[in-house]
Amino acid sequence: MTSIKEQAAISRLLSFLQDWDNAGKVARSHILDSFIETNQGKTAPELEQEFSQGASLFLVRLTTWLRLTYMTGSCLDKLLRSIGIFLSAVSSNRYLIEFLEVGGVLTLLEILGLEKIKEEDKKESIKLLQVVANSGRKYKELICESYGVRSIAEFLAKSKSEETQEEVQVLLDSLVHGNPKYQNQVYKGLIALLPCASPKAQQLSLQTLRTAQSIIGATHPSIVDCVLKVLRTMHLEVQYEAIELIKDLVNYDVCPALLRGLVDLLIPSVRETSKLQPKILNDSSVLQLTAQLPVFLQQAAAAKTIGVLARSNTSLAQEMLHLRVVHSLLSAMGNTDHSNSQRQASLTLQYFVQTFPVVEQHVRKSMGEELYQLFLSSPENLYMKIDSIQADILAANKVNVTRELHLTEACSSMSFCFSPGNEDQNEDTEGKE
Repeated sequence: MTSIKEQAAISRLLSFLQDWDNAGKVARSHILDSFIETNQGKTAPELEQEFSQGASLFLVRLTTWLRLTYMTGSCLDKLLRSIGIFLSAVSSNRYLIEFLEVGGVLTLLEILGLEKIKEEDKKESIKLLQVVANSGRKYKELICESYGVRSIAEFLAKSKSEETQEEVQVLLDSLVHGNPKYQNQVYKGLIALLPCASPKAQQLSLQTLRTAQSIIGATHPSIVDCVLKVLRTMHLEVQYEAIELIKDLVNYDVCPALLRGLVDLLIPSVRETSKLQPKILNDSSVLQLTAQLPVFLQQAAAAKTIGVLARSNTSLAQEMLHLRVVHSLLSAMGNTDHSNSQRQASLTLQYFVQTFPVVEQHVRKSMGEELYQLFLSSPENLYMKIDSIQADILAANKVNVTRELHLTEACSSMSFCFSPGNEDQNEDTEGKE
C-alpha cells in the first residue's frame, strides 16, 4: 500500500495535470512561467521527484500542445523552453525518446520554415535541435534523414539575428562531427550557403567549412567556384574567412584549379567591366561608385590572396609564375577604376620581384627605369603617384616569364644528370650492360 505521503504527492500531480487540461492560453502561460522558474537546471531524477514519478505525463501534454499550436506561435518560446528543461536534464534519455516518438524533430524543423513565427522562437527551436544532435550519432542521423540540413541551412541564410545565426552554426558544427553517414550532406549544405545574401551566414559557413573539410578530407568540385565568388564581398570579415579556407584548400586536389582561378580574377572579363561603360558615359558622378563594383572587389581580394599564398609557400608562388601571375598583377596595377586593386597587386608583385630574379628582370624591363624605381620606393602607394600613361603601360604589359622558367628548370635537370656523382652512376650502369 502507498503511504500517506505518496498518496498526497500523487494527488498533487493529478490536480496539477487537471489544472493544465482545463486551463486556457493565459493560464497555461502562467503555469509554464512557474515551471521554468522552479525547474530550470534540474536533473531527470529531480524532475521525477517533483512530479511524483509522473514527469512524462506533463511532457506528453507539452509535446501535444506544441503539435497543435506551433503554427500560430502561441506561447511558443515558453513551451519550447519547458520542453528543453526535460530534454537537457541529466539522465534524460527517456524524455528524449518520448519527444522523438511523437515527431518532435519534424516539428522543430517545421518551425524554422514558418514566416509568422518570431525569430526568438526559432532560436529556441535551434537550441532544442542542438540538444538532440548532442545526444549521439543516431540522433544526428535522424535530423539529417528528416531533411534537417536543408531546413537549417535555409534558416541560417534568412535569419536576421546574428545571435541566432551563431546558434545555427553550433548546430551545423555538431552535425558534421561524429556523423560519417551524413557528414557529406552537411558539407554540401555549407557550400550551398556561400552565395547567400547574408554576410554573417557566409562568414559562419566558411568557418564551419574549414572544420568540415578537415574531417571529410576529399573536396567537392563546386567549392572552388563558390569560394572565389565570395571574394566579391565588401565585408572584410567574410573576405578573411574566405582566404583562410583557400589557405586550407591548396593542400587538396583542387589546388591547381584554385590557383588558376585566382590568377584569372586579376584580369576581369570584358563582359564584366563593360557594365561600367554606359554608367560612365551617362553620368560622371557614378565614377565614384565604381570602387564598389563586385568584380573589382574580387580582383583586389584575389591579388591579396595570391600574396598570402605565395608568402606562405614558395612552391605555390612558382606554380603561379607558370600561370603568368606577374603579367596579371601588372595589369591589375593599371586598373585606375579601383585603387585597392592597384595597391594589393603592387604589394603582391613586390614579393615576386624580391624572391625571383627572373621576375625582377622582366618587371624592370616592362616598367622602364623611372616607373620601376617608383615602384621599389613605395609599392603600397604607387597607385597615387602614377599618371594615366604609366597606368596604361602597366595594363598593356606583355610580361611572360614562363619560357625562362622552363629553360631554368631544364638546365637544372641537365646539371643534375651530368653532376660527378651521376656520371659515376651512369658509368656503372653502362659497365653492367
